[in-house]
Amino acid sequence: MNVGQFESRSVSSLCSLLGYSRQAFYRFRRDAEKEALQHDLILQQVLSIRKTLKRVGTRKLLFMMQGFMQEHRIHIGRDALFNLLASHGLLIRRRKRRIPVTTFSSHWMHKFPNLIIGLIPTAPNQLWVSDITYICLENDFAYLSLITDAYSRKIVGFCLLQTLSADGCIKALKMALESNPKLGRLIHHSDRGSQYCCADYVGILEKRCIKISMTQSGDPLENSLAERVNGILKDELLEQKYANFQQAQQAVATAISLYNHIRPHSSVDMLTPVEAHLREGELKRRWKNYYPKRKEVAMT
Repeated sequence: MNVGQFESRSVSSLCSLLGYSRQAFYRFRRDAEKEALQHDLILQQVLSIRKTLKRVGTRKLLFMMQGFMQEHRIHIGRDALFNLLASHGLLIRRRKRRIPVTTFSSHWMHKFPNLIIGLIPTAPNQLWVSDITYICLENDFAYLSLITDAYSRKIVGFCLLQTLSADGCIKALKMALESNPKLGRLIHHSDRGSQYCCADYVGILEKRCIKISMTQSGDPLENSLAERVNGILKDELLEQKYANFQQAQQAVATAISLYNHIRPHSSVDMLTPVEAHLREGELKRRWKNYYPKRKEVAMT
């Protein structure tokens, strides 16, 4: 076909040849231009959000942009946004990790039973979950101790150290207790690592009349909420490696602030953890239950 033969023909004749009206042609062109403009606006907003939350995913982007899209009368669903991001190379890929051992459970110290099977917290400060994860340095690792409120998903205590001693866990626990001085019936859940079983750590919990719960095996599902928090920090908010410990310390503090105050969580009805920590009662969960299911028991 000789394309040149169509160059001198009018829009009307070309539309007639293809079986379309001129109105349909101009409407299609207008709609295409409008869609292209809307896509540009969406991509600009995505890049703006990712200046702060560099690796936030598609579902949370869609939620965070709701006000922006209403203001600009843009309608786009999750799948369409996913395809738009994919076409511009903006999907987030999961990182591969090196995994050093952070739990030593083959020790002589007393291990407590698992008290949280089927338990569903209904308010803040009913259940805290604790864990240790690693942060990669140039030629070493640092170890991040975290305590998270299971109801609100708020990180209430943390400490980064260059050793796996109990000191990091104790400092994280003291931070959590200082920021929540009035505690009622609280359960502290962790793995069976020596840091959580040592006399100093257990003594602090018992002095505050906090019930102690521990996993009964190496199955990560027994402490899956804590594992999930580790994953969010490392997949979305932290770099894969830091030049030195001081740089990692600053990055961890910033990441936890973003996690608590900025990032919406599907497990607490797309609230931030700080917002959820002010609530009580059931929160709509857009995520599966983290706890091993037996008979569910709501805390009161």
